[in-house]
Amino acid sequence: MPLVARTAKSDKVRDLQRTLYRAAKADPERRFHALYDKVLRRDVLERAWELVRANRGAAGIDRQTIADVEQHGVDRLLDELAVDLRDGSYRPLPARRVFIPKPGRSEQRPLSIPAVRDRVVQSAVKIVIEPIFEADFLSCSFGFRPKRSAHDALQVLIDESWRGRLWVTESDIADCYEAIPHSGLMSAVEERIYDRRLLKLLRAMLRAGVLEHGAVRHGATGTPQGGVISPVLCNVYLHRLDREWQARGRGMLVRYADDLLALCKTKREAENALVALTAILADLGLGLKAAKTRIVHLQEGGEGVVFLGFHHRWVRGRTAGTRHVAFLARWPSRQAMQHARDRVRELTARDRLRWPVEQVVGDLNRFLRGWAGYFRYGNSTVQFDQIIRHAERRLQLWIAMSHQQPWRYGRQAFHARTDRYGLISLNGTIAAPRPNRPWRQGAECRR
Repeated sequence: MPLVARTAKSDKVRDLQRTLYRAAKADPERRFHALYDKVLRRDVLERAWELVRANRGAAGIDRQTIADVEQHGVDRLLDELAVDLRDGSYRPLPARRVFIPKPGRSEQRPLSIPAVRDRVVQSAVKIVIEPIFEADFLSCSFGFRPKRSAHDALQVLIDESWRGRLWVTESDIADCYEAIPHSGLMSAVEERIYDRRLLKLLRAMLRAGVLEHGAVRHGATGTPQGGVISPVLCNVYLHRLDREWQARGRGMLVRYADDLLALCKTKREAENALVALTAILADLGLGLKAAKTRIVHLQEGGEGVVFLGFHHRWVRGRTAGTRHVAFLARWPSRQAMQHARDRVRELTARDRLRWPVEQVVGDLNRFLRGWAGYFRYGNSTVQFDQIIRHAERRLQLWIAMSHQQPWRYGRQAFHARTDRYGLISLNGTIAAPRPNRPWRQGAECRR
């Protein structure tokens, strides 16, 4: 498809989303009745396919991959989906359940992989309903929302600690994606959507179940993690928590999906915040993860808080000109550091000894750029030095093993090359956060 045509269709989809957002924002009590036909729109389905293809992903239980769809014919697939959705014969397949390790931990996270065709339909539904609910979501919610990121949530922690909120109630919601009750979720959806065909489609997605150990499991709870639409539905349900917090909570709530903090000025306020949080979640049929729930006082020499991959700690400046200033510093958490080391080790493993060195270094660079791109917005100089030194040592060992030589051979070969075999350096990439300065502005100043 020509670029001009693709751009025109994308503009139409964005216009649809803006229209829905403005209508929802203008009337908080409005319930939308005519949405199903918008899911069927050709430009919406094509945009949904583009998003699914860009996200790649594995095959579902039907074993159909992105490449298979392209070989089969994208237009053909979208035509078939449009017909099935229009005549009501569309039925989502159960998702394929896999378990992936959590970075730096022994426990595993369940991940549900819908079929490609089901991911396209979910993406189309998300395109239509997300702007409506986005008009309602509160400023304390940051996860999986347009024009919001983890660093926006992290900046709130920096700003509020500077204003004296140094008592933190830290936790996350236990098995959030698996525990959300379908009845409560659909009730939350129906606060804004009254299109019966779309509601029926959403119920079918929730009831499709997952294929695990050869058996399909259905349940009355859960919006399986891994589905395209699951983050939006999770936010729709947890919006009830955000609303209730305004009336019953204590301190300032910062929520990124199911990870949350309550920032308070006193210990008593933090304790009341934990009581309120527990009660509100109980009303929603959810609970806190006991192992991650605690109250922390941010103070010099204190233990600090881990949030969104960063370890946060209250420290004092080290130079003569800054010793009078105490502030909240952050750097990659122990789990994030271990994940980086493990990934570097995988990319320089023995089973890659026959690979060209350029390909191994290219894979290392891609990972290091992505990892550093997230953690550079912090006080991460020491940790970056540790990771890059680890990458250098692993590459030197890989070079030595590929030549069946001792490690010192790889070290000498590495240092003999002024280009370091193309391995990137992370020096000069840090952008330390500042209170009351948007993190993007700080990043632009750093560049």
